[in-house]
Amino acid sequence: MWQFLDDYLVGFGFSQSFLFLSHLVMSLLVLAVSALFSYWIARRYLVGIFARIARQTRAQWDDVFVGNHFPQRVAALVPMVLIYLGVDLVLVDFPGAAEIGRRAALVVFVVAGVRVLATVLQSVQDIYYSSQRAADWPVRSYLDAVKIIIYILAAVFIAAIITDKSPWGIISVFGGLTAILLLIFRDTILGLVANLQLMANDMVRVGDWIEMPKHGADGDVMDISLHTVKVQNWDKTITTIPTHDLVNHAFKNWRGMAESGGRRIKRSIYIDISSISFCSEDMLIALEKYPLLQGYLAGKEKEIDHFNETMADDPTTIGERRQTNVGVFRAYIKAYLHNNPLISKDLTFLVRHLAPTAQGLPIEIYVFSTDKVWANYEGIQADIFDHILAIAPEFGLRIFQYPSSHDLLGMVQAN
Repeated sequence: MWQFLDDYLVGFGFSQSFLFLSHLVMSLLVLAVSALFSYWIARRYLVGIFARIARQTRAQWDDVFVGNHFPQRVAALVPMVLIYLGVDLVLVDFPGAAEIGRRAALVVFVVAGVRVLATVLQSVQDIYYSSQRAADWPVRSYLDAVKIIIYILAAVFIAAIITDKSPWGIISVFGGLTAILLLIFRDTILGLVANLQLMANDMVRVGDWIEMPKHGADGDVMDISLHTVKVQNWDKTITTIPTHDLVNHAFKNWRGMAESGGRRIKRSIYIDISSISFCSEDMLIALEKYPLLQGYLAGKEKEIDHFNETMADDPTTIGERRQTNVGVFRAYIKAYLHNNPLISKDLTFLVRHLAPTAQGLPIEIYVFSTDKVWANYEGIQADIFDHILAIAPEFGLRIFQYPSSHDLLGMVQAN
């Protein structure tokens, strides 16, 4: 074929140097056409076969690979293999060009191979995150670390191919640059170590509600990657936290509350101490209209009568024991909460006095709501304290608050 082409071109007066160049161009053209044809064949049939198999199976993992264009990436390897194997046959008269072709084919093969591996890792990540275990053990950070290692090794092999050196020799050069590499990949190394600690100690998962005031984070964890943790705050803003900061600094994880039987309500109201007094008979009779107090008042009256009879002859007794309005009020709150179906009876249930302060006597409610949804929880808490604040005057009690401008104006008008 070459002889026929040479005779044809010589007939037109072309020189030998031009004939040599024409041989090279034609050889490269044949090689390029063969590579493109092989890629077309591989892409057409390999992708079709893989897609057909994925449609016929019930498994989802093969659909993920097809969706991430895995067959197309594999098909791109075929022409590189053909060029590498066929360059010596096509460019037999051009050893220099054949060597360049082989190296170029290897370089492109490495790049295409990296894309295949990246697609495999992405598909593995997608398949894993579609499972129920993804929330407990996110693997994205580990896959990111594997990708970085693959990219580094690919760069080493490409450098080895271009320079015709052993990749181990290039890696040994990197070993001598350990300090520089540690500086360059500092965040990556810290992130990888932090991810291992977070996962090993189960400190945070995707979906957890965390608080980290240092970074202004207060919301749900959206993503845990090698370098960062994304938190969607309650105002819908996104806070990005370096992964290693979750290990080095304190943060609050509300997962324990979410997994428990309720959400804590811990709040106090302050009673004006000057409004605390013993209950008169008329007050006790008036309070008996509340069904929540009827059992308590009857039992307490018997207990007090028995105590007074027992201590009647004791000369050290200062006076008779009597009920106080704040004690009955506390019993009412306890009965009210106990009859509230939205308050858990299995978790801590306290209505207690705290030490008196300059603002009055604190009565603390320490219970758990059965509904842990934030909006519902706030509604339950508000309903409870609305009722308590409104009914306190029925017991002759005043809720403490600092004087307002309205109070001061009333005092001025009264004078």
